[in-house]
Amino acid sequence: MRKKLVSLLLLPVFCLQVPAGRAQQGPTPRELGIVIGVLPPGRCNAITDVAGVKVGHATVIRGENIRTGVTAILPHGGNLFLEKVEGAVEVFNGFGKLAGSTQVNELGKIETPVLLTNTLCVARAADALITYMLGLPGMENVFSLNPLVAETNDWWLNDIRARGVLAEDVFAAIEGAAGGPVEQGSVGAGTGIRCLGYKGGIGTASRLVKLGERTFTLGALVQTNFGGTLTVNGVRAGGQLRGESGAPPGGSCIIVLATDAPVEHRNLRRLARRSFAAMARTGADFSNGSGDYAIAFSSHPGLRTSPAGDRLSGPYEPLSNEAMDLLFAACQEAVEEAIISSLTTAATVTGRDGHVAEAIDTKKLKRFLAREGAGSKKP
Repeated sequence: MRKKLVSLLLLPVFCLQVPAGRAQQGPTPRELGIVIGVLPPGRCNAITDVAGVKVGHATVIRGENIRTGVTAILPHGGNLFLEKVEGAVEVFNGFGKLAGSTQVNELGKIETPVLLTNTLCVARAADALITYMLGLPGMENVFSLNPLVAETNDWWLNDIRARGVLAEDVFAAIEGAAGGPVEQGSVGAGTGIRCLGYKGGIGTASRLVKLGERTFTLGALVQTNFGGTLTVNGVRAGGQLRGESGAPPGGSCIIVLATDAPVEHRNLRRLARRSFAAMARTGADFSNGSGDYAIAFSSHPGLRTSPAGDRLSGPYEPLSNEAMDLLFAACQEAVEEAIISSLTTAATVTGRDGHVAEAIDTKKLKRFLAREGAGSKKP
């Protein structure tokens, strides 16, 4: 069954198709006329614009109190343990549980899909991810594996103590991962989270960077659950739209960065560090309880290695320090837009004990930003 699913996922995907559940998703910033930055986006304006990258969600809604899920990011469609990618993790505030981060930074490699979920389901997701990976062909003699699982705490809307994410949810997110459009907002690991006083969720964006004769793509995907005052294109908008919801402040943010540029571990870590500037641009307060992490990887085939550390393709030329400038800019633009998109696309969710996280009023946001000159063009 898994072989069949993998083969189907290798078929070409075009951005004209509509992802499942799109009718329940709010407008993206660009659909509202909000253009962030100056660099052009990729075809889908998503992390999946990076060649080979796939994203899948499992949204877990059970009864009145379970509002959570899993989001899986696959750097490529093959077996990641047998074809490891260059990777790095950067921490801004370490109030979080990012399983697998130390080995990534020690060896500079990512060898499993990247999973996002809730705080108390990290262990369950990691265990399911190990089961999934060990069940793949060619893994019969593998005795060590580094699952990479990140989290934010969705306790306000979700009965997090029930640990509602099951192994089949993890399998569904991985096996359902695809290229092309990415469903955003209150889906997957974004189901039960809040951000900047509103319903948060999953957001994504991408940027194209031209370096000499080569054009590279940088994509970002975020899981937004942090506090502060919403700021869009430099305009503080949070207090202008509605009052406080009564939900407690604080929270966390997970940022996943992908690029098809040949960027090695050290510069991937430098790239990841710049993503936190985008959080600041959107009004993050970086509170004591905010666990802010960035995971970065390159999907470039020349950087992939076997379990023994051997290069799997011919020679390549890694980007120099000086060549990173435009990618640094692309990172900040894409992450900033992804964060705003996680808000505008999110739907209102009612969850544990009747708690409600209201979606941002996109019509009011659009009118306010137009008055302030922060909307760049008509959608």
